[in-house]
Amino acid sequence: MPGMADHDPAFPAPPFQPPGSATWDDFRRLDLRIGRVVAAEGFPEARKPAYRLTVDFGPAGVRRSSAQLPATYPDPARLVGRLVVCVVNFAPKRIAGFASEVLVLGALPADGRIPLLGVDEGAQPGDPVG
Repeated sequence: MPGMADHDPAFPAPPFQPPGSATWDDFRRLDLRIGRVVAAEGFPEARKPAYRLTVDFGPAGVRRSSAQLPATYPDPARLVGRLVVCVVNFAPKRIAGFASEVLVLGALPADGRIPLLGVDEGAQPGDPVG
């Protein structure tokens, strides 16, 4: 399944997967958590325009992520304070010498932007998503 790092607006979205192609156990293996972006900075070493994000997960501490968001959010300061949905149990991925520890989730519309998934009031950093 393509992630944010694999998103290429030149290719159409993949079709929906058929019912039964994933199980509830598959879903339970993903540790999805709410985090709060506490820092966002440019990442000029990355091959594609990206930010280095620092995300606070409350009791689980702080982790970092590389995210290709400049086209959608030209000012990284707009991301600070925002609640985001993240996969926290993937192995770290090295991107231009940077260890990206979590995957911040966003939509992948055909225009190439990556709008982040929203979180309503009441959720707190570290809360599980299910």
